[in-house]
Amino acid sequence: MVMDVMAAAARIEAAGGHVIHMEVGQPSAPAPRAAIAAARAALDVGRIDYTSALGIPSLRARIARHYRETYGCAVDPERVVVTTGSSGAFILAFLAMFDAGDRVAVTIPGYPPYRHILTALGCEPVPIETTSETRHALTGEMLLAAHRKAPLKGVLVGSPANPTGTMMSRDALTSLIAAAESEGIRFISDEIYHGLDYAFPAVTAAELSPDALVINSFSKYFCMTGWRAGWMVVPEPLVRPIERLQQNLSISVPTLSQIAAEAAFDGRAEMDAVKHGYEENRRILTDGLPRAGLADFLPADGAFYLYADVSKFTNDSFDFTRRMLEEAQVAATPGIDFDPVHGRSFVRFSYARSSAEMQEAVARIARWLG
Repeated sequence: MVMDVMAAAARIEAAGGHVIHMEVGQPSAPAPRAAIAAARAALDVGRIDYTSALGIPSLRARIARHYRETYGCAVDPERVVVTTGSSGAFILAFLAMFDAGDRVAVTIPGYPPYRHILTALGCEPVPIETTSETRHALTGEMLLAAHRKAPLKGVLVGSPANPTGTMMSRDALTSLIAAAESEGIRFISDEIYHGLDYAFPAVTAAELSPDALVINSFSKYFCMTGWRAGWMVVPEPLVRPIERLQQNLSISVPTLSQIAAEAAFDGRAEMDAVKHGYEENRRILTDGLPRAGLADFLPADGAFYLYADVSKFTNDSFDFTRRMLEEAQVAATPGIDFDPVHGRSFVRFSYARSSAEMQEAVARIARWLG
């Protein structure tokens, strides 16, 4: 539904309106200067060839070094697989880990393509509803309760999470992984919003278990959505199966994007400045939205999302966002995209744009809700 919102916003802008975009999870900042410079230099050489299916070796080594520098975690570069964004990683991971008919647990609210890609590949997504009592994180007890009802082959969690922005503590993630592995349930950790953590440092599953499969991307922290470059840290036995899948499905990830991605790590200071902008936007919304009338939202620990309860205004978040767009010219995403159970009571706001736009959005929402 976010694509429908974007299309409606485009129509308003084409007619001369000024929409504040809080619907799409895309950084407004450009890629790191070092990444752009590296891509230009590669183009000047003129020849862009295939790479190894697992990725350029120097990029895989740089990613492994990132785990050592950021988390104090030793990762063998041979376990690193470069992917076409996190989306390509999900497809490779699901194909390598599961068979048609396998049941895979996902949390709700949650990122819709988890469910959609699993379904398209013939697997059965098993939604598990999270609650405020666990800060909207899945627990080992909840996972095992679902497993007892009907056996699960896998579980996928994200921290920081989309759409909630909530994060799992080290103890919570450790306990969940232990519960999954005690029953032979394969564990996938979506860490695409790592680097964008505000409440406390994010913990990688790569540090906690060699059998966990970790997915990340250059899209969010590194502001490289359209470059379509991501990576996985995979259990050693899955390296060769995933290599064969990548060889057949795409041969390799676009070479120019891999070259830029390796250089992006040299732009950490630049990207941290962007992160500080998100922190200010988070402050503007968490301070301003309650005064505007939207006082009930989930903890925005990380990422760049705020998931707000709008039930005192409506039981139809799709209609609420439609009217907010048309009447206040603020675009946001209805919660039904993320949660088919309770999503009609929630709206996701993305705060990945400028602080001035966030201030204007709060003012417009306040006037609109009156």
